Amino acid sequence: MQTTLLIATSNPHKVEEIVAVLGPLGITCTSLSALPMSIDEPEETGTTFEANAFLKANWYAKHSGCIALADDSGLEVDALGGAPGIFSARYAGIGNTRQERDDANNLKLLAALEGIPVKQRAARFVCALSIATPEGKEIASARGDFPGVIGAAPRGVNGFGYDPLLVLEDGRTSAELSSAEKNARSHRGVALQILAVALGHQSKALRR
Repeated sequence: MQTTLLIATSNPHKVEEIVAVLGPLGITCTSLSALPMSIDEPEETGTTFEANAFLKANWYAKHSGCIALADDSGLEVDALGGAPGIFSARYAGIGNTRQERDDANNLKLLAALEGIPVKQRAARFVCALSIATPEGKEIASARGDFPGVIGAAPRGVNGFGYDPLLVLEDGRTSAELSSAEKNARSHRGVALQILAVALGHQSKALRR
């Protein structure tokens, strides 16, 4: 019998994006909110997206007894030396709700890029995914990138985080894409497609 894959994030938007890709493949997913216990968040001590993704997958798998999928994602801006990078979610360091933190992060990013022409604001979303067993073994991993430039002001409502600021090649922001377009093209969508192929080649890894 195929196991249920625990999506180890408290971000409902990420859960929706992951389930939208893996669900149609026949992979049964559940979220942290559906667990019968509460698991404290681990300290993210890794220096790369990949290290933090495995750290979180390993932590939640060990404490839940489930095979767990975790992601670590963020925004890299060339003009800022790759910042905010792995600190993307807590870039501004303020805000009590997710929306307040997103708004504060976007304002800080725009302030940091003030005076820099849009053509020099090359950036990309990065997503690293890791699947770990309760025994601490990583059974699959993947990375996806989503390139663009940082716009002068936020646009669009179909997204979260820095989505309204990343302007894509076609002139739309990530937040102006439909959910289907975003799942097919985004950093998380690309990483999930790579992960799905990896899982297809080792389907026994998801059976316990």
